[in-house]
Amino acid sequence: MKLLSKLLIAIGLSSFLSIALVAYADDAARDKEIAERFAKCDTNRDGKLTPEEAKGCMPRIYSNFNYIDATNKGYVTVAEIQAMANR
Repeated sequence: MKLLSKLLIAIGLSSFLSIALVAYADDAARDKEIAERFAKCDTNRDGKLTPEEAKGCMPRIYSNFNYIDATNKGYVTVAEIQAMANR
């Protein structure tokens, strides 16, 4: 009985770890895609995406710009977009 319990616990843990690794891989892939799109849209290459830069290039970012730019800086960074996407 103890062996069966340990086996079931091991199976459960391995399943949990597998799911966690897949989620991490998805986050990493999403972060990479965001960084690539951000780089294409950041036309002046200053590391900041303005609403004007986002408008035609990243429409979902443009439509949610004020929400992402919570401090009203007038721009968003790739890290802010990635953090929002990974919530």
